[in-house]
Amino acid sequence: ECMGKIKQAYGLAFDQAERQLANQGVRYSSARVQRQRDAGRRAEITTVEQFLGGGLHIDHFVEVTLVAFYELAKVVQPITVCVNEATSDRYSGADFKPGRQQINAGQALAFVRQRRDDGHLSLNFTDLDRERRQQAFIAALAFQLRQAGTLANPLKVSGIVDVAKANIAIDNRLNLLGLVKLAAQLSGGNLTFYTLPVKAFGRSPRGEDVNLVDLPLLQATVRSLLSPPQRGTTASAAPTGSPVPVVTSNAVEVLNATGRAGLAGQVEHDLVTAGYRVSRIGTANSSRANSVVEYSADSVGTATSVARSLGGLATAASATVPAGMVRVLLGADYTTLNATARPVATAVSGTGTGRNAPSVTALTAVPGGGVPCVK
Repeated sequence: ECMGKIKQAYGLAFDQAERQLANQGVRYSSARVQRQRDAGRRAEITTVEQFLGGGLHIDHFVEVTLVAFYELAKVVQPITVCVNEATSDRYSGADFKPGRQQINAGQALAFVRQRRDDGHLSLNFTDLDRERRQQAFIAALAFQLRQAGTLANPLKVSGIVDVAKANIAIDNRLNLLGLVKLAAQLSGGNLTFYTLPVKAFGRSPRGEDVNLVDLPLLQATVRSLLSPPQRGTTASAAPTGSPVPVVTSNAVEVLNATGRAGLAGQVEHDLVTAGYRVSRIGTANSSRANSVVEYSADSVGTATSVARSLGGLATAASATVPAGMVRVLLGADYTTLNATARPVATAVSGTGTGRNAPSVTALTAVPGGGVPCVK
């Protein structure tokens, strides 16, 4: 056993297989390299299964390189994405204005690679933000293909599958056409991407930048996500002192209407740690004096609970809140000192190298069924 980055399992198994095959007299060839890759993939899958715990089994894998991503993006461009604030980065080539925008394949590559910002240092990008970018891109792409009827057109689907076959690696039990059909089903909104909590950013004994996790809490969180409680119940308990975010039936949107930078992110952390599923944070279209929790007809219970967790905010039904949603509008009167949700660190900062890094990051979610806005 050893401690290290999860992704290192692939490289270690690849190198081990290379030495074993060479010692067995197997000459270097594309077939031998494929056997080494297969060993790496098996080790990576096993490592993730053991890391997440609870007897979790991974059924399939899809391996996509940046070149493959670019080739696939060329087939479906232009692609609609959304960012909360203007951002640019000379390393990835990212240059995006706030709000929704259509981008081409080259810009899409920059979108999913960005983890820095040259001119807006206060955004404090991290590797976790890049991960959420990638999640948001997949969600937006699936939604766009569904809206355009692409996934229902056999000729268009066949074209996407042909490009995928030539550019990505999959396991031999996965049918790409079946995967595309599954994507069509999930793009309707019953798909959510989760980023698991990180306890701290640090360095390994070898001096590498790493994310440190609370493994019992992380595994308990995974169990709660894969076996969500019924309405009105709570998730199974984590080890003492480790609160488990409870998956609720309604998603929460947090909008900052105060002009105070970072407030929505702080409230997001409070709510997620207290057990709510925050699907989006952003800035309201206009400022307001009083805070309010707005709700759709089917989410009054969640709204009442959220309002209580945030210090007893007012609640109000709203026809503009989508079904299954709760919207928190943070007004000038809002103060985190009155909130009863468990206090946590401020929003993720730094670059994942320990510089300006927080002591904890909470469970976060990127919802499907639309074009989610991200940092």
